[in-house]
Amino acid sequence: MILTTLCYIEKDDSYLMLHRVKKNHDVNKDKWIGVGGKFEQDETPEECLLRETMEETGLALTSYRLRGILTFVAVGWETEYIFLYTADQFEGTLNLEECGEGTLKWMKKDQIRKLNLWVGDRIFFHLMEQDLPVFSLKLSYDGDRLVEAFLDGKKLAEPWSQYYEG
Repeated sequence: MILTTLCYIEKDDSYLMLHRVKKNHDVNKDKWIGVGGKFEQDETPEECLLRETMEETGLALTSYRLRGILTFVAVGWETEYIFLYTADQFEGTLNLEECGEGTLKWMKKDQIRKLNLWVGDRIFFHLMEQDLPVFSLKLSYDGDRLVEAFLDGKKLAEPWSQYYEG
């Protein structure tokens, strides 16, 4: 299994989004996601969050919050446990040219759902908008197709859109 962090940095009713276009062998190829990455030896989730954010953006987070723990299962890929954060304060200057993962761009929150996202990301954005306490969300995919989802251990019924629309 892989341990990672994922962070959505907030500013002016926008999230900093990463368009994953630079790696060829990438489960997130062509998707828009937050910033983050894999834990290094003996790191806490917070240490990984701060290091990865600095490496990918040049920003030092000064206020962040754990929002959820995601279990990402995809056929042909190793299972990934993701510590999901939002951050609303930071220091430094955003470096748009240095991200080796893809292209960074501030996107208005009301435009996020128009991007090429994983279906499960749409679900957790909805959960974050509701300002729920820390949640556990398991998402299982076959290719780009979400085949099952569990929220806090309870199976979610299809259609998935009922969890993020309206």
